[in-house]
Amino acid sequence: MNKVAQYLQEHVAGEVMTGTDARNYFSTDNSIFNLIPSVIVYPKTENDIRKAARFSWQLAERGRIIPITARGSGTDLTGAAIGSGVLLVYPAHLNQVQYFDPKSAEVTVEAGINFGKLQQLLVSYNCFIPPAPTSLEYSTVGGAVANNASSRYSFKYGDMRKYVKGLRVILANGEVIETERLNKRELNRKLGLATFEGEIYRAIDALLEENHEIITRSRPNVSKNTAGYDLHDIKEKDGSFDLTPLIVGSQGTLGLISEVTLATEPYCDHSTLVAAYIDNVNDLQAVVAELAESEERPSVMELVDDNLLQAVSEENPNYLRDVMATPIPKLVLLLEFNIANEHKQHKGVKRAAKILGKYTEAVFIEEDAAKQKLIWKLRDASALYSSHNQNRINPLPLIDDGVVPIAKLADFLTAIYDQFATEHLTVAVWGHIGDANLHVQPRLNLGQVGDRQKAFRMLEEYTETIKKLGGSTTGRYNEGRLRGPYLPKLFPDDILQLFIKTKQIFDPHGILNPGVKINVSVDDIKPLLRHEYSLRHVYDHLPLT
Repeated sequence: MNKVAQYLQEHVAGEVMTGTDARNYFSTDNSIFNLIPSVIVYPKTENDIRKAARFSWQLAERGRIIPITARGSGTDLTGAAIGSGVLLVYPAHLNQVQYFDPKSAEVTVEAGINFGKLQQLLVSYNCFIPPAPTSLEYSTVGGAVANNASSRYSFKYGDMRKYVKGLRVILANGEVIETERLNKRELNRKLGLATFEGEIYRAIDALLEENHEIITRSRPNVSKNTAGYDLHDIKEKDGSFDLTPLIVGSQGTLGLISEVTLATEPYCDHSTLVAAYIDNVNDLQAVVAELAESEERPSVMELVDDNLLQAVSEENPNYLRDVMATPIPKLVLLLEFNIANEHKQHKGVKRAAKILGKYTEAVFIEEDAAKQKLIWKLRDASALYSSHNQNRINPLPLIDDGVVPIAKLADFLTAIYDQFATEHLTVAVWGHIGDANLHVQPRLNLGQVGDRQKAFRMLEEYTETIKKLGGSTTGRYNEGRLRGPYLPKLFPDDILQLFIKTKQIFDPHGILNPGVKINVSVDDIKPLLRHEYSLRHVYDHLPLT
């Protein structure tokens, strides 16, 4: 056991491991990368995280960098849950509900808690967290917060950032802070602290004041975005100040989250499903734009295309046998309404059917829960598509998760189809169409040099397309190592420099998940590319996307 592991074993309550099998297991997440950690730590308490951070900070002050990476269940698709130094694996111990307030319906949990178990508990109190990711049965709350995750319900309710009301965060030097929205008096108290926390508040406040115009005009004109750092929502017009939006979505590069306080929404167990078949991308864009403006908008608006349905039908003929139309429709749009007020729900469904009726005669309304579940198999077919592999050819989470303004949706879809045709690859598209947030995964063999080169070529072109359309490369999965090198293509240099400055303020020695989000190049990530891709971490579950 190396000296770092020996020190940690002597000073933390949780388990410390350096075995080859454990380090190899934790060298991958659900991304296309591989990076073997030096030490695995299962923190038993927040104090264990604090001690690990403090130790790493002290080494860095002497010129030795030992990175620290927080990890939930390893479902990250961007390589943000792997690291070369100390890997803090939360779920083994930090998995408890700390407090639930029935009056406010807010819940405080440890970051390693399984999201599915938490959601099950909340539903028993007739509430839920809408942006819980589709991987909630095998992922953690901390991971969802770190990525600013979203879900099918985010079209109506928004992403995780909207629901995180407060955090406990371990800073790079081991200090523990609590974040929440502060009034001017509370902010002044923070600004006066003679601690690292005080330094951070003073530096971030100054950064916001001095660069207000740059920050204001840099906000992407899309429904959701996880690229860069959220400098827009820290300070509001009334002078209130909250570091929470900045930490959410920062992927462990600014601090290590130990505890999360979340707001919830009332749970409605009755829904109406509307399905429609649409023939072309221009009609689809028009439908989405009109539905987005509806007073009683759907809670969910999802899309699958004919290529995905055809591929799944060929690979698993029985899966869609009782639900899919013949011939396969070009585009399938699925809308769900779950409004507690029955009159408003009926009104929303009626309005949606009227809008859809202008573009297609194939509109279906379903109230029965069992039949709805059957129809949802059309969308859930993406899980089978993403999980399929043959002769080492896999659908890769590569040019995935782009989001554009709704007015550019048709152009985005057309560009995707054209790119795959140029590369002579089969294409399948699905996603959260109400947000113009699409998923597409090229089928490649990472063991082939040609396919590895093609992967980066496609990523480069895809980024250029999204930039041209005024979008973001990531709506819900974040950048991680995968998209970090392309951040300069999305943002002008002035805001990019503010992102870099933000990282320096929180992490002056570069010990918190380095190589993730910013300060990373294509040359940095190419050597990390796996030679064979698999979803081995989540095969106990159907890996929904």
